[in-house]
Amino acid sequence: MIKRTAEHTLRLLAKEFPVAVVTGPRQSGKSTLVQSTFPGKPYITFDEIDILESARTDPRGFLGRFPKGAIVDEAQKLPELFSYLKARVDRSRTPGEFILTGSQQFGLMSHVSESLAGRAGFIQLLPFSLKELSAAKKLPPLDKLLFQGMYPPLYDRAMTARHWHAAYVTTYLERDVRAMIHIRELSTFQRFLRMCAARAGQLLNISALANDCGISTPTARNWISVLEASYIIFLLQPHFANFGKRLVKSPKLYFHDAGLAAWLLNIQDPAHLSIHPSRGALFENLVIAELLKQRFNRGLASNLYFWRDNLGDEIDVLIDHGATLIPVEIKSGQTLTDDYFKTLNKWKKVTGKDINSYLIYAGQTPHKRHSITVLPWNSMPDLAVTP
Repeated sequence: MIKRTAEHTLRLLAKEFPVAVVTGPRQSGKSTLVQSTFPGKPYITFDEIDILESARTDPRGFLGRFPKGAIVDEAQKLPELFSYLKARVDRSRTPGEFILTGSQQFGLMSHVSESLAGRAGFIQLLPFSLKELSAAKKLPPLDKLLFQGMYPPLYDRAMTARHWHAAYVTTYLERDVRAMIHIRELSTFQRFLRMCAARAGQLLNISALANDCGISTPTARNWISVLEASYIIFLLQPHFANFGKRLVKSPKLYFHDAGLAAWLLNIQDPAHLSIHPSRGALFENLVIAELLKQRFNRGLASNLYFWRDNLGDEIDVLIDHGATLIPVEIKSGQTLTDDYFKTLNKWKKVTGKDINSYLIYAGQTPHKRHSITVLPWNSMPDLAVTP
């Protein structure tokens, strides 16, 4: 089993709170993580209808079957259990008594926030990180990684990436979508998904996206929320610090897994990806998703933004460490040119500060140029965690 960085954080949460909550997309390894971290705890999943109905019929009796606590998978499927769970942990006051997992971010988090406020610690588990794959000596070459993605099943069994992504969208995503909203035409939603993939790394224009898919703007906005809740996409918000120019205020759209975006773009194999016009956007997506994993694996909220003014000047990522903003540029080429450094140099002029800045590229050699630290894609330090 590939060791997960989040395991250490999960153990800490279980020592500090009576309930530890693990959320993330389906097939990101949540069940494997919690069962391997707490092998002595009983495991039940509400994906099994009989268990779900048993808990719904008699929630007190259900919890009573586990005097020392348990792991409850897909807990968001039974929201009425949470009030009983609150009473149980308030009586016992035992750290790490229950471990909950769920694949619908807003559903699970809202139920926990309402009933278990102050009693639960949270961690969001995304697909494998570069560090995890590298430590396990399973990190593939860049173009294969962008094509294949980083979902655990693609690394622990012999599976074809294109077949797995097709099954994932059909079996998991559409099932979750049907549970959250009513969609008459799933083919329209599939088209919406593919249009989102084509816009990865771009400013989100809801009206244009709706027009291209033949749906209303409110529907498009609702579907974006569904994809966020299912951990398929995330929105990178602009940083609103005013440096004397009008700033763009629309978020940028990214996928939590670049491989899923590549499949939605109908990319056939790594060789096709290497010449595809979306390769640069997918590489940017990979790097930003990696920075986000650095935060989530430690139980921290995102501190990532981008900066762009109406003149077209843009910083791909601003990492906000409170008193310090760290600018990061992302370039998918392997050969460094002076053009790569223009925006970071402009940023220094705009802010008037000579702070640490980074350029992450598709090459292999780390070095410094123009006082900017250049980092290869496969050896990024924890920039999002440590200034």
